[in-house]
Amino acid sequence: MFELFLPMLERLGIIVTVAFIITRFRFFRELIDRKTLDAKDRYMAIGFFGLFGIIGTYTGITYDMSTLEFGSWATGLANSEAIANSRVIGIVAAGLFGGYRIGVGAGVIAGLHRFSLGGFTGFACGISAVVAGIISGFFHKKDQPLKLKTALFIGALAETVQMGIILGVAKPFSQAWGLVQEIGMPMILANGLGSALFLLIIRNVLNEEEKAGAIQAQKALKLAESTISYLRKGLTEDSAKKVCQIIYDEVQVSAISMTDDHKILAHVGQADDHHQSGEHIQTKATKQVIELGEMVVAGHDDINCKHEDCPLGAAVIAPLKRRKEVVGTLKFYVRSEKEVSNVLLELIQGLSALLGQQLEIAEAEKAQELAREAEVKALQAQVNPHFLFNSLNVTVSLIRTQPDRARSLLIALSKFFRQNLGATTKKWTSLEEELKHVKSYLLIEETRFVDKLHVTYDIDEEVLSARIAPLTLQPLVENCIKHGIKDRDGDCEIRIMMKKDSEGVRISVVDNGSGITKTRLEGLGDQEVDSKKGTGLGLYNVNSRLRHMHGTKAKLQIESEEGKGTTISFVIPFHNKEVSL
Repeated sequence: MFELFLPMLERLGIIVTVAFIITRFRFFRELIDRKTLDAKDRYMAIGFFGLFGIIGTYTGITYDMSTLEFGSWATGLANSEAIANSRVIGIVAAGLFGGYRIGVGAGVIAGLHRFSLGGFTGFACGISAVVAGIISGFFHKKDQPLKLKTALFIGALAETVQMGIILGVAKPFSQAWGLVQEIGMPMILANGLGSALFLLIIRNVLNEEEKAGAIQAQKALKLAESTISYLRKGLTEDSAKKVCQIIYDEVQVSAISMTDDHKILAHVGQADDHHQSGEHIQTKATKQVIELGEMVVAGHDDINCKHEDCPLGAAVIAPLKRRKEVVGTLKFYVRSEKEVSNVLLELIQGLSALLGQQLEIAEAEKAQELAREAEVKALQAQVNPHFLFNSLNVTVSLIRTQPDRARSLLIALSKFFRQNLGATTKKWTSLEEELKHVKSYLLIEETRFVDKLHVTYDIDEEVLSARIAPLTLQPLVENCIKHGIKDRDGDCEIRIMMKKDSEGVRISVVDNGSGITKTRLEGLGDQEVDSKKGTGLGLYNVNSRLRHMHGTKAKLQIESEEGKGTTISFVIPFHNKEVSL
């Protein structure tokens, strides 16, 4: 028994080689990942495992029952010969990884080949190959990882069943019995160990690749995190240069380059003396990537560099996509195509995808900023021209009788419009500045209404440094005048309060006007309303900006009762720091 067992263990070295090669095929990775295979991949798997079974047959050791001697390699067999082989390992692997169809398919291929070689066990071995596929397919678990002891058990079991089939089918029985006694136990042990070894090698190789892929993914995420602050400014020469420099410092390549869809934006590394920003794209491979949106590995001739001593021998060019549209490329240059490894390709592919997402974020932030400016301009446009005309008319009427008051009114008017114009250039302002803007507006309105309007302020001085979006408070005050107290004959009051509480800074604008009906109050501030008295666009814009810049807790709270006035309030966070405007 040991005379056969040791040579069979030596032949298992072939299993090591085949196991490594098989991990290079995509269909096998799909099997390992438990993904659904299409018909083409299934046929490839059946053919490959069937070929593996054939190799296991050819690498077997012949045994002649008439001379009781072992041969070397199995080719053609005489009637008295049989083969001690590792054919079952490929069939067992096919069934365990792919299920019944792939296991039986591989068994049919390997079994027919074994039958064609002849020998008194040819038919029995052909049948047992198919049965091995059925047995291993029975133990196929799609949603569970394979265990080494399972592979060991199935390999030994399939070989044990084969010995039983040889005893039951092969003739004469005396030769079959003698054969099983001689090769049965060594084949059961060797093929059980071979099946486990096959699985172990594949698992280790794939685990190493997964670890390498994880490292590259981590590196890609780290690089993406380092570059996001620059790409938020968009794809420009300045941002591209800084991004390329960061990547070049972390990745061992000859050079890094970025382009938009028609010119080079940056080139960092070797050959930067003749690969310069601002030049138009000349490489056909780069144009192909921009056109098709797929990564390309370009050789020395494809780079098309006209400089004789250019050290760049190859490049990997990946597309930079923004909303599925190719807006540029990311290039990794190396000295030769031999340096383009699968690990490098995975890093480039992952990094280009992350950089593309950053460009999408930059575009979204720009669109958001434009929307904010549009909202501010919408608020500015709401300044009724009649307000300006009325203010000027009041000023004209006061010039002769009360020149000092007219002068104060003009100063307030200029401050008001200066604040309006400056609001488009600021994202934040302080409550103090916002209050000054409101006071300028109310000074004008108090002058217009003569003694009809009275304004009071209840302000905690410590909250005036809190940050707030420009043009937040004035539209609320204007809303009180236009819709609240406009129709009152006198004793019109507006009260502005800014108080610190446990939630932050609570800001309230209270009037004693006509109030708001329940029908109109519903949805006011959350949407535009259809009314003869107004659309509510001002309140809607203010509410949207408060929620966007301070969070949903800062949304407008409107309380009103017909004939008893209205209170509009909101809360913003308060940090006892100077405002960065």
